[in-house]
Amino acid sequence: MKALALHIAVIAGLWLLHGLLPAYHHGNMARIMVLAVFAMGYNIAFGYTGLLSLGHALFLAAGMYAMGLGAQHFGTGALPGLILGTLAGGGIAGLVGLLALRTAGVSFMIVTLMFAQAGYLTLLYFGAVTGGDEGFPLPAAARILAGLDLTQDGPRYLVALALFSVGLMAQLALVQSRFGRVMVAMRENEDRSRMLGYNPFRVKLTALILSGLYAGAAGAAYGLLFGYVGASFATIQFSILPMLYVLLGGAGTTLGPLLGAVLMFYLIDTASTHSSAHLLVIGVALLVLVLFAPKGLLGTLRDRGIRWLP
Repeated sequence: MKALALHIAVIAGLWLLHGLLPAYHHGNMARIMVLAVFAMGYNIAFGYTGLLSLGHALFLAAGMYAMGLGAQHFGTGALPGLILGTLAGGGIAGLVGLLALRTAGVSFMIVTLMFAQAGYLTLLYFGAVTGGDEGFPLPAAARILAGLDLTQDGPRYLVALALFSVGLMAQLALVQSRFGRVMVAMRENEDRSRMLGYNPFRVKLTALILSGLYAGAAGAAYGLLFGYVGASFATIQFSILPMLYVLLGGAGTTLGPLLGAVLMFYLIDTASTHSSAHLLVIGVALLVLVLFAPKGLLGTLRDRGIRWLP
């Protein structure tokens, strides 16, 4: 009950911020909530199942392009585009998993990176259709969701909050379910889990598909909310970002992705405003984190007494 109450309180707090934040931070928070959904997906794969991936940008881009190309060439609306993008992210994750999960550890990380780079190069090669690095803007007609004009700040924030809320509560239900406990068992001791009758390949593939669904939904939502689709979202940067969010907030904690996304977003924003060496500032912050809170902020709090944090 404590965990459920905490998650509801976080959602309520974000709703209250809708009326309190100034325009700049209001827009930033909408962006952060979508990125936090992306990080939740990564957390399912890495934080709970132990799959260290560098290919999640591929799933993000798959969702974004499924939505964007559908809107541009077939006139699909916002809701069908969001559904299509979610399914595209999960489908691509499943296809990648069928091959990549034949490896483990560092090999898995390298294989997923190779798939992501192949996806990025494919988007560049078919630039006449995808727009390549320049991308393409979404038509305003494609950015109407249930009567809400997503070109406006207020509706954009509310839709981002709705997506985040659904993703957060679904993640909480997942990790507290029987399958969620199996994922953790697979992360902690795969051999013992196999002896208990669980199929590691099947569990990991399912976790990766669920992770891809989150990433695809985030990609489609990002394109809808901010009106742009581009191959830059398939670069390795967008595979590293969710990993940083999860490591900072706490891998294997449901609220870690949000906390990490908020802190990392504003750390980058503040450091780049005051220094051209903002990557050095970020590197130092991550070094301090690894030295003093290797399980992330919420992971460390859980170890030090707040045991009920999921």
